[in-house]
Parts: sequence; C-alpha cells; structure tokens
Amino acid sequence: MTVMCDGRQALTMGQAARELELRTGEFELATQLGEVRTIPAGPPGRRRVPAEEIDRLRAEPGFPDALRERVRTVGTTEAAELMGIGPGRFLRLTRAGCLGPVRFYPNRYGAVVWLYLATEITGFADREPGLMRGSIPAAMRVMLAGGQDWRGRQWRGRRVAQLMGQAEDRWESAAVIAAVLPPEELASVVDDPRERSLLRELRPPFASVITATAAARESFDRVLTAEEFDEVMWYRVNLSRALATARRDAPARPREATSARRRPPGFANRPSRTRTYGSVTELSRGRKSPSWTTETSSLPSRS
Repeated sequence: MTVMCDGRQALTMGQAARELELRTGEFELATQLGEVRTIPAGPPGRRRVPAEEIDRLRAEPGFPDALRERVRTVGTTEAAELMGIGPGRFLRLTRAGCLGPVRFYPNRYGAVVWLYLATEITGFADREPGLMRGSIPAAMRVMLAGGQDWRGRQWRGRRVAQLMGQAEDRWESAAVIAAVLPPEELASVVDDPRERSLLRELRPPFASVITATAAARESFDRVLTAEEFDEVMWYRVNLSRALATARRDAPARPREATSARRRPPGFANRPSRTRTYGSVTELSRGRKSPSWTTETSSLPSRS
C-alpha cells in the first residue's frame, strides 16, 4: 500500500523490497549504501521509499540483477578468491584497514563474521595490484604485529556516516556519535543526565543482527562500541562539537523531551523535524583508513 509523504507517494520498506525483488538483507544494505533512496515518514526512525525511486530503479538496464550485484556481499574466502590471493593475505589487508566491511554478524560462539561488498573487493584489487603479490609493506607488518585490527572501526565509521546523512536535526546527529562511545566516555562528555537521556532516546538502529547466545550478544555490543584510544578520542571531540551546535540551535529540547515523557501519552508532540542533512559532516567522513602502498613508510597517526 502506498501512502503520501511530503506530497509524494511512498512505499513501506517491505513493499519496496518486494517491488525491487530484493531479499530483506539486500534491501537493508541497499538503503544504507544509498542505492535505494528513502525519506522520513511519520514517527521517529520510520522511513519509506518514494514511488519514483522504485520506478527509477526498475527502469535501469539489467534490473534486478544489476542492483543485486551492487549490494552483493562476500565473506573472507570468497573475497580472497575474487582478488586472486589467499585468505591469510586478505585477512591481513582487512585488519590493516585496506578494505572496510559493510556488514557483520556474530556466530553462536561469539566470533564476528565480517562481510564485504564484492564491488569494493574487485575495485581494490584493480587499484592496488602491488598489494596482491610480494612482500607486505614494512609499516603494515609493524601494525599487524602490534595487534591492530581496523575492521570494527571501519564498519563503525561507515555506519556513522550513513546514519548522520539521515539525521534530521542537530540532536539526532549528536545521538549517532554518542551511540558508539563507551558509557563511561559518554558520561564524561555529556554530564547533563537530561541530555544523555535524549541522546539514548534518539539513538538510531545500527545493525539488525540476531544474537542467540550470550557470547554473540557480547560480540555484537563490542562491534558497536569504539575501543582504541585514538578512535574514542575522535568521537569524543566530535560529540563535543555536535553538542555545542545542538545546544545553540535547540537549547530547550532536552528539557522538553524529559517533560514529554512525564506527561500522559499524546499530551505533547515531538519537536518539529523539518531539516534534512543531505551532506556528510566532517565527522562522518571520519578518519581515513591507512593508505597502504609499496611506498608506505609510516603508521597511521594516533591523534
């Protein structure tokens, strides 16, 4: 069933997935990557797909196979085969930040399984043939010997960028950043309990993952949380900046949100959500991953 959003016909996510002949996981990733454009609709967090977007995609040459190929994901073994290298070398490249995963899931034992875009895998192999064969750059070897693993932070950085692109006001932007900070770090940056409560309320869904065991749930939470010192500091600094802007633009919102929760249901409306941030902020572009080439001579800075 189509509904009207901002004067345009729009489809529910489930209906849009059927129209585009995508499985649930494929469709979810397509919306995250911007392959399928969505618009806010109704309650906070609800989004729909404009009818004209469905028409545009269905009219593309090669539909639906071409769209499916753009969101096709592969695990370590298949990715290594696509690049013509062994799984061990592929693992080292991903741990060093050469390639960032787009999805993940923890298995029942708590091991995290990372998934990569097939198009990004083949594109990297074409751009960096020097890393497919021969000795790994010395700086990369030092980094890996020290236990560095950029897969989690690469996924978090990508997801933060995606969600900030959908944020509709400054408090929602701040909530995206706050979501990846450990609780003690968040409390250190945001000392007002009303603001912390609002940020928790506005936290968007980062991933749809089934966690059937305690080990899987622990791994899931670990992936969603920044751990390394430099990454934590990066998000702390940018959360402080985002909060300064939010407090300036809507200083009363934390108090209004607290009051609304104390009133009977339906008493107060959610504050207006009129502005859509179409561009990605400095934070969501994030720290670039290491640029590993045969000339690499230094490790990524820890700022």
